[in-house]
Amino acid sequence: MATITKRQDANGKPYYTTQVRLKGYPAQTATFKRLTDAKKWAQDTESAIREGRHFKTSEAKKHSVEQMLDRYCLEYLPNNKKKTYSVKEQSERKSRLDWWSKNIGHYLLADITPPIINEHVGKMTQSNATISKYIKNLSHAFSIAVKEWGWLEDNPAKKVTSPELPRGRVRFLDDDERAKLLTACQQSSNKQLYLCVILALSTGMRQGELMNLRWPDVNLKDGFLILHETKNGERRRVPLAGHGLELLHEHAKIRRLDTQLLFPGTIHPEKPIDLRRPFETALMAAEITNFKWHDLRHCTASYLVMNNASLAEIADILGHKTLQMVKRYAHLSDGHVSNVVASMNAKIFGGML
Repeated sequence: MATITKRQDANGKPYYTTQVRLKGYPAQTATFKRLTDAKKWAQDTESAIREGRHFKTSEAKKHSVEQMLDRYCLEYLPNNKKKTYSVKEQSERKSRLDWWSKNIGHYLLADITPPIINEHVGKMTQSNATISKYIKNLSHAFSIAVKEWGWLEDNPAKKVTSPELPRGRVRFLDDDERAKLLTACQQSSNKQLYLCVILALSTGMRQGELMNLRWPDVNLKDGFLILHETKNGERRRVPLAGHGLELLHEHAKIRRLDTQLLFPGTIHPEKPIDLRRPFETALMAAEITNFKWHDLRHCTASYLVMNNASLAEIADILGHKTLQMVKRYAHLSDGHVSNVVASMNAKIFGGML
């Protein structure tokens, strides 16, 4: 609440003392020669306090959002010691943050508020999942500015609610579809397709992880490989077993000597092979619809669940830090859960008639 008091100086000229008091905040006072200036200051100050803009560090008044995002992209992304971001991930984040820089980059950090961010979120036409990534990346940049640079006292993007996301996609191949697809892959003119699909199904690796595999990271003797660049930024040990391991042994006998990639392109050996068209052709031959390469990863998770693997084990195999991403597969183990419940009931109520 603002209070304006009219006073007179030694020469008898009027001036106005304005005080803004809000519960939980120290009182703010200022003096003006004109009543209109006093009212405007009171209104602006009260709004700034309510929106969390008034009690900012001096750094927040020195730097713009654009400067913060530029520093984040130039310094933090390529040099972060806690988490290694792949070149692709850096490029994607920079693209999203460039959008924010063009739209709200002119604001000082002291002036940016959740309503301002929400206003621009409302103008976005992308999918909810994409919008959530934009908000998440912006929020992380603000967090770094708060925790590591001391440019802000709090993160305004944390108070911005992301749009509701659709339920996670679960599309996996049944036994008949899987057999048809593997047959089509074996008959493909591309000699790498069958092995790559087998490895994708048997390990749950993402397409980028699989395509960028290098021979020094493969241990055929002990049956495992190491992924250095993963989506969550952490190295992951991937077990190899069965048919996939056997095929990889055979593949090692004919490996190319001009590159360390397991699956190099025919023209540029230092670039991975592009299996997009051969895979689409195999899907058509197998008469399989509504299926993407990434769904091979869903297949792995689904098969693991149906073979009684726990959600924690699946998260570890697929490289998820939390169980949230693998909960979408929980319904596939309903039979196992029902057996657990039946067993519990038999034990505690078995003697009752």
